Amino acid sequence: MSPSAEDGGPTRAADVPVSGRCAEQFAPVRHEFVRNFLERGEVGAGVTVLVGGEVVVDLAGGWTDGARTVPWRADTLVDVYSVGKAIVALLALQLVDRGVLGLDDPVASVWPEFAARGKGAATVRHALCHRAGVPAIRRPLTNDDLWDFDVMTDALASTDPWWEPGTRHAYHTNTYGHLIGGLIHRATGQLPGSCLRPVAELVGADVWFGVPEADQDRCAEVLWALGGEPPVVDADALSGDELMVQLSYFNPPGYSSMGVVNTQEWRATQIPSTNTHATAAGVAAVYQGLLEPGLLLSPALLTEATSPQSVGFCPVLGEEVTFGLGFKPTTARRPFGPHPSSFGHFGTGGAVGFADPGAGVAFGYAMNHVIPRWQSSRNRSLIDALYRCL
Repeated sequence: MSPSAEDGGPTRAADVPVSGRCAEQFAPVRHEFVRNFLERGEVGAGVTVLVGGEVVVDLAGGWTDGARTVPWRADTLVDVYSVGKAIVALLALQLVDRGVLGLDDPVASVWPEFAARGKGAATVRHALCHRAGVPAIRRPLTNDDLWDFDVMTDALASTDPWWEPGTRHAYHTNTYGHLIGGLIHRATGQLPGSCLRPVAELVGADVWFGVPEADQDRCAEVLWALGGEPPVVDADALSGDELMVQLSYFNPPGYSSMGVVNTQEWRATQIPSTNTHATAAGVAAVYQGLLEPGLLLSPALLTEATSPQSVGFCPVLGEEVTFGLGFKPTTARRPFGPHPSSFGHFGTGGAVGFADPGAGVAFGYAMNHVIPRWQSSRNRSLIDALYRCL
């Protein structure tokens, strides 16, 4: 038996445990799902698709562990990384809908400490679209700090901005969770994980900021294709954007999850930008909720949130990027569905959630074998197969 194209996995469909259901019309999606295991190095994954509010694909396959001993189930939770950015942004946008926050209000209007070091003009809109100036924290932090939400938000509020808020953008790859989460906390008195629960219950979404102890045994092991230990950042040897980028990923050392991702501490803490845990069906349920007018957001605010708010080169991502308010509008470089109204968010390694109002599609994909960046042959094969079926 010859190895697979990427990591020596099995090459026969009979070797891959796949469960769930798939409507006959969407059989090509199931075919590509299995091919991901046979040819593209997938280890464990789930994919769920709703069309017109009806579940047409709901598949779980592969294994939750690198030893390939525990089959992936429909209720397997896994870190979906930046897919969570759109979900925590949704919670902040709901506060805008309720009049608790205004998009152009200063962050400091509910979080006075955030005004420190010249950040007083940073607005809620700036925070949501990566223009607030704090993609990295300057003060050295430890992983013990990472487990304490208040320590992290206090460090973020007191840091010097990397630019005058509102004048440019850079992807707040990890700090976004503490920036938007801290804003929610100050506006409501609740941690973002608590604010998420009624939303998740409303749409039936198995999605968590901070996995409860009772649910931790449902979590899949995350497998890093390029190794899992963070580098040591030599702050004395770096400056400007180069220093900013390194600190954004590795201050604290485990901020991007490297070296800590499969620990109880990581799964239990609340870093919505980076450690949101969900099932594929849970991600799809959130996007289905967004397709139902007024259920989760007012139509006008959803349109604004999913429209371009900031466009330009991003030094963290190293390319031209378009940001909405937490959501990313579809672009040629980062496409979701083919319709221009499509919106969503990718996560490190390929996890993705999106909605395509033009086709009535809600889509969730979650996996545990993390490969570089956010788009992969795996998620692309599933999305392309889906649209061939419509």
